[in-house]
Amino acid sequence: MPCDRTTALLAAAVTLLTAVPSVSAEPLPWEERAIAAHVERDDHVGTLDAARLQALRDAGEALFKARFTPADGVGRPMATQAITPVKRKRPFRLAFFRTAGMDANSCAGCHNDPVVGGAGEFVVNVFVSEGFTDTDFDNLDPQFSNERNTNHLFGAGLVELLAREMTADLHRLRAEAVRAARAAGAPVEVRLLTKGVDFGLLKVMPDGMIDLAGLDGVDTDLVVRPFSQKGVMTSLRQFSVNAMNHHHGMQAVERFGSRWTGTDDFDEDGTADELTDGDISALVAWQAGLPPPVEKVPDDPRWRQAAARGSALFDEIGCGGCHIRELPLDSLRFTDPGPYDAAGTLRASDVEAVTGYDLAMLGWAAALRRNADGAVMVPLFGDLKRHRIADPVNAHFGNELLAQRFVDRDVFQTAELWGIGSTAPYGHRGDLVTLDEAIRAHGGDATAVTRRYVALAEADRSALIAFLKTLVIEP
Repeated sequence: MPCDRTTALLAAAVTLLTAVPSVSAEPLPWEERAIAAHVERDDHVGTLDAARLQALRDAGEALFKARFTPADGVGRPMATQAITPVKRKRPFRLAFFRTAGMDANSCAGCHNDPVVGGAGEFVVNVFVSEGFTDTDFDNLDPQFSNERNTNHLFGAGLVELLAREMTADLHRLRAEAVRAARAAGAPVEVRLLTKGVDFGLLKVMPDGMIDLAGLDGVDTDLVVRPFSQKGVMTSLRQFSVNAMNHHHGMQAVERFGSRWTGTDDFDEDGTADELTDGDISALVAWQAGLPPPVEKVPDDPRWRQAAARGSALFDEIGCGGCHIRELPLDSLRFTDPGPYDAAGTLRASDVEAVTGYDLAMLGWAAALRRNADGAVMVPLFGDLKRHRIADPVNAHFGNELLAQRFVDRDVFQTAELWGIGSTAPYGHRGDLVTLDEAIRAHGGDATAVTRRYVALAEADRSALIAFLKTLVIEP
């Protein structure tokens, strides 16, 4: 009878299924995958104590060092390197390609000098292209891509916190000017000064319209974006999501998942949901907790003497006008997601609760100097501001052909000098092998300082280099 036949078929299917060994949720020790288990963000929300923060950072370090495989979802045959989800016109068949990616096995493959999380030499340069309109960057023509040297990540959590506080200051100044203009019925001008850094002038009309012509070194939304040589990345979270897709073909759910793209496998490589929100949170926590570089006193008495002279010259000739030695930070509390990311990066408004941790719990924080007001003094040797750094006479730093994120080709964010003694070569392309070359290459806004440096006696120039060589990343 039909019913008997159906029953028999079902019984046979059950026997067959139970005869197949079950697949364990935990990978076998020799399985060729880098991610044994994903991090769940919900397990790490709220305020983390030292132990929970360390556990999250340990997971992040493992992901930073991981050499991803197809079992993890490495590769992106139908997705581009663009920071927004962009489909390819046709499958990309090469596993690795320098200008379009994939171009690295792991984050640590490029960020490794002098230790993991550090910078990279010229051989690991990356290629930066927008990829919004033309999806196929599969050639070496520089009109399609800019070659960039790898920045170190030490002190990155402090950098992001500085940028957040500076952004809050700029937004407050704008809001106060809007209220003042409306109350007075007349235009109001406000100087955008935060932590000693001048971002230009806003002119606010009584009707709330704002004249942005006076802005200097910041985007029109007044968000300080502290990461990348151009200063176009808002947060470690955005940086991590971008880099994972670009360099490894690993897509984060928060940008490439179903919420934004309607699919859990946007790159069509056969692996769904490749990086969870928690995985990105772990990467952020590890990077945010990296200790800042330090100014190391040399053992050699000749070096100490020269560095002391060079430190004074650094201020005398005006290097500190942009490479500001220290910037004050009011709070070491880091929250993730942060407050200023745009859509496509997980935001505080996207979640019920953020993850929070105090960087003061980390051992290195106790060594940071505090000013009379109790603010932590971050020894950045930078200003988190963009400057024009090339001109027709001194054009080296204007050698890119592709504008990035609508920032002019000869405009770059001030390079933070902390750690520079450990991170040769120099320049955004890593094609300057000495600090002397890098200083002499400064044009544009830095022309006057460069001329003063060149005019120094050779012994004084040597002393300035001796000082810069004391700004190191300690293992």
